[in-house]
Amino acid sequence: MITKGIRGAITVESNTEQSIKEATLELLSEMFDRNGLTGSADISHVIFTTTEDLNAAFPAKFPRVELGWDDVAMMCFHELQVPNSLKMCLRILLVVNCDEKFKPEFVYLKGAANLRK
Repeated sequence: MITKGIRGAITVESNTEQSIKEATLELLSEMFDRNGLTGSADISHVIFTTTEDLNAAFPAKFPRVELGWDDVAMMCFHELQVPNSLKMCLRILLVVNCDEKFKPEFVYLKGAANLRK
């Protein structure tokens, strides 16, 4: 078994705990669905980043509380402040335990879809 990373990003409606929670859980759900993941046993670790305009909550809180991911290593960071970059953006690097044939499907939702253009 090896590990591979699945990238995902979503824009967040507002800098509130509720909006960050909704965006975090929506993005994780879509990442799981598109990649055929079934639960926290598939996960090695998770890195969350937000743009500096999102600071009302730690995204890692929501999978721990809502999904029971007490045994998953998770960290939160801020993105670099690059001029003219996308604002109100939450990114996730989901590192999963998998076999060598696994091909990750990256997920970009809402305004973050522009990151792939």
